[in-house]
Amino acid sequence: MKLSERLLAKIREGEPMTFGERLHLIVLLSIPAILAQVSLTAMFYIDASMVGSLGAEAAASVGLVETTTWLFGGLCSAAATAFSVQVAHRLGASDKAGAQAVVRQGTVAVAIYGAIIAAIGLAISPYLPIWLGGNDDINHNASLYFAIFSACLPVYTLSTLAGAVLRCSGNMNTPSALNIFMCVLDVVFNFFLIFPSHDFTVAGIAIHLPGADLGVVGAAIGTGLAELITAILMNYVLWRRSPQIDMRQSGSFAVTRPVLRRAFKIGAPIGLQQCIMCGAQIMSTVIVAPLGTIAIAANSFAITAESLCYMPGFGVSDAATTIVGQCVGARRRKLTRELAYLCVSLGMAVMAVMGAIMWIGADGMIGLMTPSEEIRRLGASILRIEAFAEPMFAAAIVSYGVFVGAGDTLIPSCMNFGSIWLVRLTLAALLVGTMGLTGVWIAMAVELSFRGLIFLLRLRSSRWLPEPKPE
Repeated sequence: MKLSERLLAKIREGEPMTFGERLHLIVLLSIPAILAQVSLTAMFYIDASMVGSLGAEAAASVGLVETTTWLFGGLCSAAATAFSVQVAHRLGASDKAGAQAVVRQGTVAVAIYGAIIAAIGLAISPYLPIWLGGNDDINHNASLYFAIFSACLPVYTLSTLAGAVLRCSGNMNTPSALNIFMCVLDVVFNFFLIFPSHDFTVAGIAIHLPGADLGVVGAAIGTGLAELITAILMNYVLWRRSPQIDMRQSGSFAVTRPVLRRAFKIGAPIGLQQCIMCGAQIMSTVIVAPLGTIAIAANSFAITAESLCYMPGFGVSDAATTIVGQCVGARRRKLTRELAYLCVSLGMAVMAVMGAIMWIGADGMIGLMTPSEEIRRLGASILRIEAFAEPMFAAAIVSYGVFVGAGDTLIPSCMNFGSIWLVRLTLAALLVGTMGLTGVWIAMAVELSFRGLIFLLRLRSSRWLPEPKPE
């Protein structure tokens, strides 16, 4: 048995844990989760870099619909989380049969849900760029990119569920490795699909590389193919190779009301939060769109670059969801609270370091995605504004992972709504007229710091914990 599995077993069996064991468990679960998050973000970074090399219009066409893709992807992730958290609770209570039942029912439910979300995305794809204020130079490619993305959502949803269940069972390594593999596949597919055929010479030998020359469309297809292969492998591991859950046993796939009701209670606020957060990002895009193609591209590249820096926070958040979920299932209230504090502290420390790296390397991070000097200068300047907010952003990210693990999702979603709509968008609307894109990013930094503060206050209150039960 791996060390992380032995430490999780201590939670389930009610054994005491030293500070070193607690820290070791968080680190062991966080590192693979961080790698998984970074690899996923790297995939979007690579897409942006490859598309950015085609010019500002190609970059802007992807950037215009980027926040909407986050919205639809987030809605699918919410469904996966609704079932994976239930798996964590049942495993924490040593109810493996119950966990297996949730996985079966969740697979059916998210497959149907993902297909519905995909149909909605395909239906709105011709109109979305126009709604977002795009111009005729970028609308066609933006529409095609979003349509292909939408068509892949059922596959993405099943892959996300399998990965989330594996993580909640304590297996962080497999989802991480497969997500890194997906990133590699994305690079390969993009290379042949985005660019035209070309020849080059190595050691006097002429080599011909074929290319489909599909541009923005090639980037979407390449990502979709990488997701498909990863989804197949992720589900194979879950259903055939996972000893923690052992899905090789037969059972019913009929979705029951208690599981679906609990999934709705957990997942609906998460889905609402995704609408709130991404809806606000879309509104930010609408605010930025009148500033022109350069501003749209710089904003998109800066968001992508920043995401590389805050992904470690989401990795620690994933670990916190797993740990807190199993603690809640085992009914260990005091240990739940102490591990939650430790997870948040670690996340803030990691992202403080990432903020420093983002400040120092802003020019290089944006420069990798575009040859345009004007876009690079603007993107780097706004990226440095955000660096100061990273520690408090971590507080919000990891605290939210703690609350999700405890099944407390409604109040945190309302907090996110108030913060992003009342603080960020209000400030952005006030500042954009005089400060342009810089004002939008100042508003973002102020709001992230405020959000981190209110999440820390809720964490300290312990109102997110279930009712006290004997350990």
